[in-house]
Amino acid sequence: MKTIHIFKVIGTLLLISLVTNCSIQNKSIQNEKRISIKNFNGIIVPTDSIDSFLQSKMTEQNIPGLSIAIINDSKVVYHKTSGYANKEKKLPVTNKTIFEGASISKSVFASFVMTYVEEGKLDLDKPLYQYLPYPDIEYDDRYKKITARIVLSHRSGFPNWRENEKDKKLILKFEPGTSYEYSGEGYQYLAMVLKHIGGTDWNGLETTFQKKIANPLGLEHTTFIEDSYTMENKAEPYKNNGEWIDWKNEYWYKKDKGIFVPAASIRTEPIDFSKWMIDMMNKKLLTKNSYKELFKHHSTLSPPEAETQLYYTLGFTTANDPFTTAYFHGGTNDGFTCFYFMDTSKKWGYVLFTNSEYGETLGYRLLDYLAKENY
Repeated sequence: MKTIHIFKVIGTLLLISLVTNCSIQNKSIQNEKRISIKNFNGIIVPTDSIDSFLQSKMTEQNIPGLSIAIINDSKVVYHKTSGYANKEKKLPVTNKTIFEGASISKSVFASFVMTYVEEGKLDLDKPLYQYLPYPDIEYDDRYKKITARIVLSHRSGFPNWRENEKDKKLILKFEPGTSYEYSGEGYQYLAMVLKHIGGTDWNGLETTFQKKIANPLGLEHTTFIEDSYTMENKAEPYKNNGEWIDWKNEYWYKKDKGIFVPAASIRTEPIDFSKWMIDMMNKKLLTKNSYKELFKHHSTLSPPEAETQLYYTLGFTTANDPFTTAYFHGGTNDGFTCFYFMDTSKKWGYVLFTNSEYGETLGYRLLDYLAKENY
């Protein structure tokens, strides 16, 4: 099998997107027994080689803390925590440490949306205004073309966040459904619709997520709205220079506190998140048609001449060969970055979280490393 150069994917993503030396702690599920860990190509990778790779990148990129899980044949075969959740207090990352998942929230939220579709409460192709008009954009009638399918595939025409626009006003940058622009605003509108359908508030929507997704999959500490456990066990965030971020005084934290933000607010850790990934691979919780809709190509992200063609589905990024059955996403919040990758055919994948600004980059580098043909 040919060697995969994932940095070609990184280069394409950059073109289309807006977007201290700590020892490795052995928190492995291996119970002190060495087991075989297979890479993307099915080749055995020594665990000490993975440990060394992660340690070198943490040092090189000044990553305070990291937690990772690798999946083989639908099972977590490697789980390690590294570094510090709180550098100032020298508190290590442990199995209990919670990270912000940032934009990987979108993938999980998309699976949540499909439960409403299956129950007949939401039609992917029915204009959202027919469920809930949106006063913030009612001045532009074009918004009445926006559907759940259009939102989940980032074709709503909304900007990522209105705060990034010149006058901080919600606008349509193009006719809905005609182009691609990554948009958290679209996802937020869809969450408002789900909240309205359920006749509830944001906490009620969180309760519904727990009932429909988290509890059936055994996700013990995965939430979109912070609870006492996530607040107590959450890692502290750091800038790329190692400086601590006073997150409780950050604009986004204050703005989104107590709100279910489907594009960015998930709190979780690798073992929990792996359970969701494994279901996406094995297709057990939802119907066969729901997984088909989730993984279908909807938006093309790369120029026609690019060797690596990237696509956005409903909440996932995918690509052409050799990634035709692979789905992945990165996440970036202030001081928290992460990445997951899963191949639904190989039943293989990994997820990593960091309390730094380099976790998404490390996620891509790890894929390049885990696609090598020898070690």
